Amino acid sequence: MALLAQQVISRAGTTPTYSAAAASTTVVTGDRSFLHVKNTNGSSMTVTITTTAQVDGQAAADLVVTVPATTGDKMIGPLSARLFASTADGFSAAITYSSTTSVTVANLVI
Repeated sequence: MALLAQQVISRAGTTPTYSAAAASTTVVTGDRSFLHVKNTNGSSMTVTITTTAQVDGQAAADLVVTVPATTGDKMIGPLSARLFASTADGFSAAITYSSTTSVTVANLVI
């Protein structure tokens, strides 16, 4: 899984750089970390962020977000470490995409 570079949003304004979605990626978690997904494909698609948190010994459900077809545009987050940080490294969240055709993503931090 490739780690998406974080792009810091500044008061002066930020023009995000988007990369083509891969089947699976990771991002650094944090209370100010967001994923911006754009879908220009003719079909809707889903983004799944693996949840690692547990409540009373039960695994919390993964976060699944549907991004509409053609002009779909979703900001997802914040990607809190309490919910999404990998048990292997303690800081990254695993993300999968149901489709990567005509899908671009950016990892933004405020």
